[in-house]
Amino acid sequence: MLRLRCFLFVLAISLPLGLWGCGSKASAKATEGQFAPVVPPGKGLFRSHEFRSTLKALPNWTRVMTTAETQTEAFYACNASKESCSPVALSWQKIIRQSLDLSAMEKVKAVNSYFNRWPYRLDIDVYGVSDYWATPGEFLKLSGDCEDYSITKYYALRKLGFAIDDMRIVLLKDNIRNISHAILVVNLDGESYVLDNVSNLVLTHLKYEHYVPQYSVNEYYRWAHVSPGTLR
Repeated sequence: MLRLRCFLFVLAISLPLGLWGCGSKASAKATEGQFAPVVPPGKGLFRSHEFRSTLKALPNWTRVMTTAETQTEAFYACNASKESCSPVALSWQKIIRQSLDLSAMEKVKAVNSYFNRWPYRLDIDVYGVSDYWATPGEFLKLSGDCEDYSITKYYALRKLGFAIDDMRIVLLKDNIRNISHAILVVNLDGESYVLDNVSNLVLTHLKYEHYVPQYSVNEYYRWAHVSPGTLR
């Protein structure tokens, strides 16, 4: 019965990730997908129940995945001694090359603080729409909002050797500010650490009791998250 209640609740609150905007209020809409628990109840990110599904109907994220890796590889390959490299390419090369010889945790901290230097800008002001997921190249050139920081950090850490399975972009509710937000979570030595555009500190997810995850995604899967208290 509990599993059925979990599944029905997830279907009731499911929301296409493309409709999510930092600082916005999330609206409920049912989506398709077979959700499956992959960790014990209450042991997921931010102590949530997790239900894993496929990457269906995520147009914003699909668009990013289509171009981001090729784009960032081109940035890194640009040879400033032989050709004219864009400021975007030089910015990308700088953080990657500075971080190559660091420890894993030092890489995480360096990437987080480096990209947090970009100014926060709303999608409506930059792209003329309420929600837009930017590629790293777009973010480096124009900046963006919370999920755009997370995407760029994700691909930087990918270049630095972090596995896809160890990273997720998490869309959540910030209960202190009462807004939607997005962060990157990185698994390191069995612990999940938060990379947040509002702070250069890198802390375990268990330190963020005011963050309530709704969805998370990487290049393989998406997850729905349900607060344990919701199902009592």
